[in-house]
Parts: sequence; C-alpha cells; structure tokens
Amino acid sequence: MNLSNLKPADGSRKQRKRVGRGEGSGHGGTSTRGHKGAKSRSGYKSKIGFEGGQQPLQRRVPKFGFTNPNRVEYKGINLDTLQELIDRKKLKAVTLNDLMENGLAGKRDLVKILGRGELKSGVAIQAHKFSASAKAAIEAAGGEANEA
Repeated sequence: MNLSNLKPADGSRKQRKRVGRGEGSGHGGTSTRGHKGAKSRSGYKSKIGFEGGQQPLQRRVPKFGFTNPNRVEYKGINLDTLQELIDRKKLKAVTLNDLMENGLAGKRDLVKILGRGELKSGVAIQAHKFSASAKAAIEAAGGEANEA
C-alpha cells in the first residue's frame, strides 16, 4: 500500500454532481441552473415565505383577535391527579419539587390546583394558585393549601 492507491471506504463518501466542467460532463454550460432569472445567478437567496411574486400564504390568511402579551399562563393540576400521586409515592406533603420530579409541571411553570376529583388524605399542598373549589376540598379533607 502506498499513497498512489489509497481510496476511501465504500459508502463513506457520496457522489457529488461536478458542475461547470464542460459539455461532455452533462453538467456544463448553465451548470444545471437553467436559463436566465434570479435563480441562475450567483448569490441568489430567496426570502422565507417568498412565493415568486404570488401573495404569500402568511399575508393571504385573514388575521383576527388579540393576544394579550401580559397574560399569565398556569399549568392546571386536578385533585384526582394529586391523590393518585399521593397514593403512589406515599407523600405527607406535596411541594412544587414533587410535581416537577413526577412530570406534572415544568421548572418554569406556574401551577394552579383545580377542583376535579376528590382528595381523601389530609396533606399540605404547595402551589402558586388554587381554585375556590380545590381549596375547599383540601381543607375539608384536613389538609392545607399553601400559596408559593
């Protein structure tokens, strides 16, 4: 083996189209870019969403409504989900860390406890907000609702 007969392993390199190497190659002349127009020129780059002069979809579709930039989004967790978590993990208190570790809330989520289902065990629950029905159900079961 010497430098004159080295070659890459089979399948390790893709065959590329060698353009602009004369007419005999089949890719000479226009170098597979067709004739005239912006796409045939060097440095051509189209804008995102450009549809060749036709009105782009993003401008054709009607827009309506209003998105409040100051909206506070809460991740809702119901009492039945919490009861299931308490039964599975045998928790004495439910903190935000417990909810994160069990995939019920993300690190930056604001958590609101909602009132669907029932709570059988009296545990202290920590969250950012509680619905009125959830707070009543927690206190009726002998637990406490702590806002973080």
